[in-house]
Amino acid sequence: MGHTCFNSPLIPLTTWVRLAGSWLVVIFFMLRGDALLNDNLSALSAIWIFLLLFITILTASFGVVKEADHLAEQLGEPYGTLILTLSIVLIEVILIASVLLGPGDFPTIGRDSIFAVMMIIMNLVLGICLLAGSAKNGEQEYNTQGANSYLSMIVLLTSLALVLPNYTSFQGEYSHTQAIGISGLTLLIYGAFLWMQMRGHRRFFIHPPKGFMNIPEQFDLTDKTTENNSPQSGANKKVIIIRSCVLIGLILPIVLLAHYLAIVTDYGISALGAPAAVGGVLIAIIVFTPESITAVKAAMNNEMQRAINLCQGAFVSTVGLTVPAVLIIGIITGKQVIMGISNAETALFAITMLLTMLSFNGQRTSPIQGWMHLTVFAVFGLILFYP
Repeated sequence: MGHTCFNSPLIPLTTWVRLAGSWLVVIFFMLRGDALLNDNLSALSAIWIFLLLFITILTASFGVVKEADHLAEQLGEPYGTLILTLSIVLIEVILIASVLLGPGDFPTIGRDSIFAVMMIIMNLVLGICLLAGSAKNGEQEYNTQGANSYLSMIVLLTSLALVLPNYTSFQGEYSHTQAIGISGLTLLIYGAFLWMQMRGHRRFFIHPPKGFMNIPEQFDLTDKTTENNSPQSGANKKVIIIRSCVLIGLILPIVLLAHYLAIVTDYGISALGAPAAVGGVLIAIIVFTPESITAVKAAMNNEMQRAINLCQGAFVSTVGLTVPAVLIIGIITGKQVIMGISNAETALFAITMLLTMLSFNGQRTSPIQGWMHLTVFAVFGLILFYP
């Protein structure tokens, strides 16, 4: 009767293997997870369980990025990058929520995860993008208006989330009333930013054409009408639907396995006596490794604006969605949620933002700035383990 979906060029076999493998692990833990992760958990068992969960979630995350990347090709910028970014951030929110709702007490997991994402994305990944892109393509152009819009949002949202709590009467926390207000305002400004990014100011987030300092309005208008009227429009819609279903199918195993990963991570941090912030770093690594690789590839393909959209857009989405989720969970469960960062982390935040503003203050990138961003990330690692 013709080709089956497994032989379809739309979805390669590797994707089906990734999907099937992830769901097999989910079934295994649904049947045996509670018995394995009990009070008698040994160090050896914890290691292999952690590795299985870590590899499965990371593999599924790579699949999410790959499917979102295909959707990006179908939908164009900035819609495609938004789908990718929101998918990844959704995974982060799920992992953080699973830790907060777990048996352990981790009042700083939201703060630690957000700050770790900032250091990884804004310093490590952007630094590598600047160096790798320059090494292959020389100085690269990007859209200054888009970069500045992202940076303005990052300064605003991160300051409200991580710095302002230190200056309230609750010493690093928000009261319930403040938490509700901050959550609402964060979602409101983030939603307005997304609306403008997809509508009237879409041109800010598209790579500028050569020779133009300002992007004309008509540059924003891709030939959607012709595309929708073409004979292949039905096929394109079919591809989008199938890819979207696979995307959801890869996100769900991460949702279902997050609880078990939180338990074994809690055990490992306690057994090793590691800093509590390591849990946040681990979540950031799991979630943003696939997207980071995509950003570096974009920079090497001379698509610096896409790299910026992925990196800076990812962090804007991280703060815009994670902060309200963490604060609301704290209110509903009654658990303590500490958002204020330390003095040293506040200084690193200020250094990162000032450096990033200088790095993206012109029309072209500079590899020198890349080395500077990597230096800041190295300092973050030093302070994490030797506070």
